[in-house]
Amino acid sequence: MMDVYLNGRMIAYDKAMVPHDDASIQHAVGLFETMTAEHGSIFRLRAHLKRLVDSASELGMTSSLDIESLHHAIKTTVTHNRIERARIRLTVTPGCVSLLRGDAGQPPKPTILVVATDPIDYEPAYFESGITVIVGPALANPFDPLAGHKTMNYWSRLRTLRQAASVPCGEAIILNISNHLASGTVSNIFLVKAGHLLTPIARGEEAPGGLTAPVLPGVTRAAVLELGLDHDLTIEKRMLDIEDLLNADEVFLTNSSWHILPVTRIEKHPIGNGRVGLVTSQLRASLENLMVSENTRQ
Repeated sequence: MMDVYLNGRMIAYDKAMVPHDDASIQHAVGLFETMTAEHGSIFRLRAHLKRLVDSASELGMTSSLDIESLHHAIKTTVTHNRIERARIRLTVTPGCVSLLRGDAGQPPKPTILVVATDPIDYEPAYFESGITVIVGPALANPFDPLAGHKTMNYWSRLRTLRQAASVPCGEAIILNISNHLASGTVSNIFLVKAGHLLTPIARGEEAPGGLTAPVLPGVTRAAVLELGLDHDLTIEKRMLDIEDLLNADEVFLTNSSWHILPVTRIEKHPIGNGRVGLVTSQLRASLENLMVSENTRQ
């Protein structure tokens, strides 16, 4: 086990403890980022950290975070453990503060925890043949102020993912309360149709005066949108429904762990010809090249 960064110190994995009165334990309050280190670097680390810091401020969790201190915590963890390749999770909580009584005394000191573990190695067949997904429940609510942020309140998503695995399927597509596509339980979703690259609107991309989009603005998602332009695809961020999903030429999912994961079946319904599509394969290759290029320059 690799050593853990906790509040400014590197500590042995089995010695790192968070107090019982931390807000994460008492009230499940906190934010996190999951990243993958490759070649000793993390792809677009600052984008991950900015998203977390912005969420902490917007949700009123804490205003004392800054990107540089979190960057130092991640880099310290990577250097100390001599990491070349690993899964890295950054968790930030408000610390030991009663959210019921409010903060009547000293400003709370956030808990900052960085844990590095072995990376997840997916079966090559997932990328060669694609996966099957199920359509899950309407979990994404634009009236929920926490929606679109990466909070620790993840049980409903993980429960749905567990249900998908029991079928067995590799992911579940969750809907928003109007039955439009939102995302995967742990991923963003893309559709390819006749030269168009389609994806649901994410938080921060809404039209002026519109409801907040309950979709996380993924770091990998942003990179894929950039690459889509390089591949002369027409980019559309808009409301998408089940018919859009079932009639797509190609479907794929993105996150910081599997990068681009092809979807070839929605339950019993094949997508396109039931095989991994050309656009998905091209974007996956371009993303892998981009990640190697950016990581080796750091």
